[in-house]
Amino acid sequence: MHPQSGPALAPDNSDATFEDLLTKVAASFVDVEPEALDGKIIDALCSIVLFVGIDRSTLGRFDDPKGEMMPTHSWAVEGLEPLPSPMYESHFPYVIPRIRAGIPAILERITSLPPEAAADVAALQRIGLKSIAAFPVSAEGAVIGWLSFGAMRAQRTWPERLVRRLRLLADIFANALSRRRKDAALHQALADNLRLRAQLEAENAVWREEVLHAHDLGEIVGESPQLQRVLLQVEQVARTYSTVLILGETGTGKDLIATAIHRRSPRAKQPLVQVNCAALPASLIESELFGHEKGAFTGALKERPGRFELADGGTLVLDEIGELPLELQAKLLRVLQNGEFERLGSTKTRRTSARVIAATNRDLAAAVEDGTFRADLFYRLGVFPITLPPLRERREDIPLLAAYFVEKLRGKLGRPALRVTDHAIAALMAYHWPGNVRQLANIVERSMIVSPGPELEVDGLPGTPEHPESMAGGANGVARAPRRTLAEVERDHIRAVCAGCGWKINGPGGAAEILALNPNTLRSRMKKLGVVRLRRADAAAEPASEL
Repeated sequence: MHPQSGPALAPDNSDATFEDLLTKVAASFVDVEPEALDGKIIDALCSIVLFVGIDRSTLGRFDDPKGEMMPTHSWAVEGLEPLPSPMYESHFPYVIPRIRAGIPAILERITSLPPEAAADVAALQRIGLKSIAAFPVSAEGAVIGWLSFGAMRAQRTWPERLVRRLRLLADIFANALSRRRKDAALHQALADNLRLRAQLEAENAVWREEVLHAHDLGEIVGESPQLQRVLLQVEQVARTYSTVLILGETGTGKDLIATAIHRRSPRAKQPLVQVNCAALPASLIESELFGHEKGAFTGALKERPGRFELADGGTLVLDEIGELPLELQAKLLRVLQNGEFERLGSTKTRRTSARVIAATNRDLAAAVEDGTFRADLFYRLGVFPITLPPLRERREDIPLLAAYFVEKLRGKLGRPALRVTDHAIAALMAYHWPGNVRQLANIVERSMIVSPGPELEVDGLPGTPEHPESMAGGANGVARAPRRTLAEVERDHIRAVCAGCGWKINGPGGAAEILALNPNTLRSRMKKLGVVRLRRADAAAEPASEL
């Protein structure tokens, strides 16, 4: 209900003036702000009441769950009581069902209702009505309320021309209210969208910060610039649906990178399926990838879905992709291009949305050159290549990895915490690690088994007395290579790092940065250990220069 207010218009019963009033009312709802609509409706009701010469006009809605009739907008001449709120549909068992059916209630006398409407007559008389014209208000094909015009001081007639114009008002109000409801729903949807977008951006900001820390990526341990570049690539590609090709030597952790990409992708809650293409014979790998029907080959006793079907919606990791037989590479290319394949023994085309991450330790470019790998498949797989550095190129990660494996293996081996000494680290860093991180993990496990005390004693590295191939003189050699001192190991390691970066000491990519030392500290240690640069084979030793 709203207070009595609005424009005072002098009654004028000419058709031209009434049409002008309707035009003015309709125009007042064009581009009206949602918060101003209620006032515009009250003004319109006031104008109509004064123009027609009636006592009250009310716009209301039906509350279906409660069976209530809620007046929302009303205007009456001075001295009249407002409509009670709420009213109940059960009090008007004859009139309200007709209005809900789209039939107006036009009554010059309330008592003209049929005998079966006795309850309606009593209810209308209780609210003081002598004559009424009530119209259904519809929105989107449903009656949502009513618009009524009532005379309470004297009975009055409702000419057909007046009824048509009053019914037009009901349509004008319905359209205005429908627009406001749609605008409110749109604004709420936009607000929800902005809220969710802000929440997502906040979550992504946290995720981006976490993904750059190696320790937050499960078993991917290290802080070297080479590894950080790989983790940045993981972050960049994980949130896409692009195919990824992971390149790297055996033991560099290609499976861990593939898992990290899946877990940080929108498919993280979907299946992660892995296939080792080198571990399956050529006769079985097609069935493994694409599935087979019952009876497709000897031993196919029932139908079986392939890995592409199992990974639908998720991620399929094809490890050792370079070992895939040439005849299957065309089928794999087709799946990558359009997601289509057939099971063995079937002509029915199936589809998959599995994202493919391929991994290999082979040189695929060389395989393309010698004809063992399709060039078009190589280019399709190579949308986003990630090359993992071998352990020898990120030696600064060895101390972290060694400590990580010691802690990880304590429970398995039933050992208390072991201290990883500088001597152990120097021995580990001096080795060239052809087996990479996997080999390091094995060496640490062996060393933990044989270490008798609280310190890790490195055991099992090729080149130690336990490996005959390292003995001087070969298999029958008498003399063994003497154990190297810590200073010798440190000197050789510094010399190798300096040689690898062109004897550049300072700046990005310099030896000091690689060794995580202050440049002056590194120069002092080089001088102490006698690390010098030889210009030529027969040249005198010269101090290291800064390039």
